[in-house]
Amino acid sequence: MRSVIKLRFLVERLVKYNRGRWASSHRENVETKRCSLMEWLNQMVSEPYYLCHFLAFFSYLPVRTSASLALSPHISHLLVYREIQGILAFLVLTAIKVVKEETWEAFIADTLFFAKIFLIAISLFIDYHVALWYSLVFFVIYTLTQQPAFKELGTSSKLTPLQLEALLTEGNVEFRASFSSTCIRASRCFPELSITYSNKNLSFGIIDLGLFPNAAEKFGISLAGDLGQLPTYILFENATEVTRFPDFYFEAKPSNTPITKVFRTDYLN
Repeated sequence: MRSVIKLRFLVERLVKYNRGRWASSHRENVETKRCSLMEWLNQMVSEPYYLCHFLAFFSYLPVRTSASLALSPHISHLLVYREIQGILAFLVLTAIKVVKEETWEAFIADTLFFAKIFLIAISLFIDYHVALWYSLVFFVIYTLTQQPAFKELGTSSKLTPLQLEALLTEGNVEFRASFSSTCIRASRCFPELSITYSNKNLSFGIIDLGLFPNAAEKFGISLAGDLGQLPTYILFENATEVTRFPDFYFEAKPSNTPITKVFRTDYLN
């Protein structure tokens, strides 16, 4: 009888312990999601690129409300039909990008591009002046703002030309430029790979060629976007270049190979 009571007591303790662990894990997950949501909202407000796009898309609501009062019932019905078509097409393209894209920055850039195209197309049903106005607004946003790159570095470090010389003994260096949209879209992959592959024999570093253009000339990297040389990844060993991607020759054709995490994993191996 005592053994049964003792066993029951242990089972109750175990159940309470597991409930406590589940509740603690649930609270940690909720806090993590809440922090991620707050970070995203803070970035949307603090970054001009995201804030301007949000205000531009939000402005469609008052424009749509005013247009519904001025348009005929037939045109209003047709506009609703086109809006539904546009939303469904946008969701399909977004779902495709969720599967194909490897970085959040690339997904955001493509999603905003699709949203702008659909908004301008739908605005044509209201009035072509509205479509021209949105085209002008998005052109100004494109001219005056820039999508922010991934800010975390992983185990990599930002380098100056002097620090780069010290890393040449054994290291993998990403040469990027803050003005390049390709570098921004791929800015997440290198820090994440550094967490996986960095060790005492292999260091990861990032140098901004927009700040140090002489480094581009020294390592034969073209800053012209049409040659597809940004970003460039060079692996060094004993102060000697072992390999690089993309390859560069003065008479080479532009490189259109997409920069993906899988490709760079093969490059490191």
